[in-house]
Amino acid sequence: MAYAIKKPGRTVADQSYVVEAVKGLGVTFKRFFQNTIGPAENRKTATIRYPEESRDYPERFRGVHRLTHRADGSPRCVACLCCSTACPAQCIYIEPAEYEADDPRHGYERYPRVFVIDELRCIFCGFCVEACPCDAIRMDTGTHVPASWKREHFIFDKETLMSIPGKDGTYVTANPRHEPGDPTHPGLDREKAH
Repeated sequence: MAYAIKKPGRTVADQSYVVEAVKGLGVTFKRFFQNTIGPAENRKTATIRYPEESRDYPERFRGVHRLTHRADGSPRCVACLCCSTACPAQCIYIEPAEYEADDPRHGYERYPRVFVIDELRCIFCGFCVEACPCDAIRMDTGTHVPASWKREHFIFDKETLMSIPGKDGTYVTANPRHEPGDPTHPGLDREKAH
């Protein structure tokens, strides 16, 4: 059954919105003078003077990638390809290589001869960090990818990734692995397997 809805009564002032517009302008001017000429302790500004000032990112912020170092400065990555396999955007390219015959890691593990991340394709999901068994790749730099006009500036090679420190300023991992030759190493390699 249809029925008529009674319209609420409105005055001329309500219909012209002048009173409400003046109230809104009053709030705007109050904030303007409070933030420009008022005491500093009473100012309520949500903006900062970027890039001179910057906000701290949250603790779990996924920043630009980095490759962690061993104690001798070599990359911790063993070129197992777990990160590139787990990457849904397929932005990681690795060419593995064997260590030299006189290296204690020869026959035990590999290293990345080429390690490239296309930061433009990356979706910063963190799957590569989760997939890495050596904690070699991390996103704990606390910085985002810098702006640039050229695409090649977003292609990070191994040297670039190794030159980026973590948020604490170091290049090491927070989860060190027991390396061959370390007293804590279990002693398993190709010659001394299970």
